[in-house]
Parts: sequence; C-alpha cells; structure tokens
Amino acid sequence: MTFIEKLAKAWATSGSMLTVGLDPDPQRFPAELQGHPDAIFEFCRAIVDVTAQYACAIKPQIAYFSAERAEDQLEALCDYVREHHPDLPIILDAKRGDIGSTAQQYAREAFERYQADAVTVNPYMGSDSITPYLEWDDKGVIILCRTSNPGGSDLQFIESADGTPLYLRVAALAADRWNGNGQCALVVGATFPEEIAKVRARVADMPLLIPGIGAQGGDIPSTVKAGLDSQGTGMMINSSRAILYASTGDDWRVAAALAARQTRDAINAVR
Repeated sequence: MTFIEKLAKAWATSGSMLTVGLDPDPQRFPAELQGHPDAIFEFCRAIVDVTAQYACAIKPQIAYFSAERAEDQLEALCDYVREHHPDLPIILDAKRGDIGSTAQQYAREAFERYQADAVTVNPYMGSDSITPYLEWDDKGVIILCRTSNPGGSDLQFIESADGTPLYLRVAALAADRWNGNGQCALVVGATFPEEIAKVRARVADMPLLIPGIGAQGGDIPSTVKAGLDSQGTGMMINSSRAILYASTGDDWRVAAALAARQTRDAINAVR
C-alpha cells in the first residue's frame, strides 16, 4: 500500500484529519518518566496509544530524537507503531534539503532505517533535492511550500516576473513536475489560511500537511475551510505540544487523549 493509499484509508476509517506531532522534550516529561533510560520511547509510545483512535497520522520530528542521542528509540517507536497501529501512517519530519548521493542517503534513512511512510523535504535546491525521494514511488514526499513561521515570508513571498510568489511556484512544480507517481504532498501553515486556499486551488486534491494550530495559534475553522479537497478531506492538520503536554501530572495520558479528541472534533465540526 502506498502512502497516499494508506492516508486515504486513515482519513476514511478514523474520521479524522488530525496528525499528532511527536516533539519529545524530556524536560517536560511527567515525573514518572524522569531519569528513565528509555523515557523518550515510553512517552511517545503512550502518546501514540492514547491518541491513535483520533488521528490520521503521526509525525515524529527527528531533531528531538537525535539531539538526545535517541535515534534507537525512534526506530523502536516506528517499529511499535507498525506492529500495534498498522493503519496509522508515519511521517518523518526531517525537512531534508540536500542533493545527489547525500539526498539518497537521507532517503534511505527515512525509508529503510525508520521505514517511515513519508518524509518532509526542503525544495530550495530545486528538483535535484526532490528526485532521490521520488524514486521510492510507494512513499510520500511532503514538500515545504508555505510554512507557518513568520520569517517564511522573507523568501516565500518573493515574486517571479509574472507576479507569482515563490510558494505558489513550488506548488506548481509539485503538481506539474514532481508528482508523476502521485506521491507528493505540501506543507502549508495554518497561520496563513488565505495562502492555504491559493495552494489548494493550484494543486487540486494533493494532500496538505498543515502545522500551526494549537500552540502556534492557527485558527481551525479558517484552516479547514481553506484546505478541504473535493472529497471533504485532503489535510493532515498537525498538533504537537498542545497534545503532548496537555498535562505533566499523573493524568498526562488522559489529558493528551482528551486534547486529541477535542482537536479532532473541532476540525470535524467545520467539515
């Protein structure tokens, strides 16, 4: 099953467009996990277990694992998800942006080492930075387009001679040149709903990964209305810290599940 097929199945069976981002920060872990040698794995495993029924995907952010020398725990987590939640797509949030043989190694890391269903990539170096991932035609390639950070406008709003901003140029390249196997998706931030709508109009039903709700303050109704595809789905709306750290007390599992359910329900209320 390809990433796109797995994602479509997850949308249908879960009734959710929520993606749970895994940004594990040991300093914010509950007391019961403090000092535990596998605390990152144990924390993320528990979060996945209690939120899986409310989500269409999970998105581990690789920097949070590698900075703690916890790549082995990320591998174990991906293995656990494939075994216990096999219908839940794994998106490795890595934002890789190199070319040539280096990009090939990054693709191997994502798709062989972690066996992720999809990976985020940075297109700043053009087609050469995308092509090595496209060779894995059953995997998803999620391309940064209009990011949720304020500084993204420094480059993403630069206009070409015909007045097209760079982020829409990226959307056009993804739709017209890079998506030959139907495996591409785009990152578009919830903090810019007008740009979500413009990207949706340009790329039709291509999936959109949308960060920026929850702790970053993106508006759910505006996001959903701007990003729905022709099937009434089409989005992986990510929330990380608002779910992960809904509580640091003994009720942290219950609080995370409640935050995920409430976010899913808020998304669905607008559909």
